[in-house]
Amino acid sequence: MRKVMDCRDYPSEMNCTLAISGEEEEVIAAAAQHAVAVHGHEDTPEFRTSLRGLMKDEAPQHA
Repeated sequence: MRKVMDCRDYPSEMNCTLAISGEEEEVIAAAAQHAVAVHGHEDTPEFRTSLRGLMKDEAPQHA
């Protein structure tokens, strides 16, 4: 199942609207890069663990 992480679910001073979806490891890597570059977080194993807890399953696409 694809995973999604959406900055709109975690309001910040920047009002970021980025959403990232894909396979779990892809989402973690992209979200960590985004969090460091845009939100000023430090990319540590602990931070990636916390990101993993924030991911949601992507809603199924209907044809």
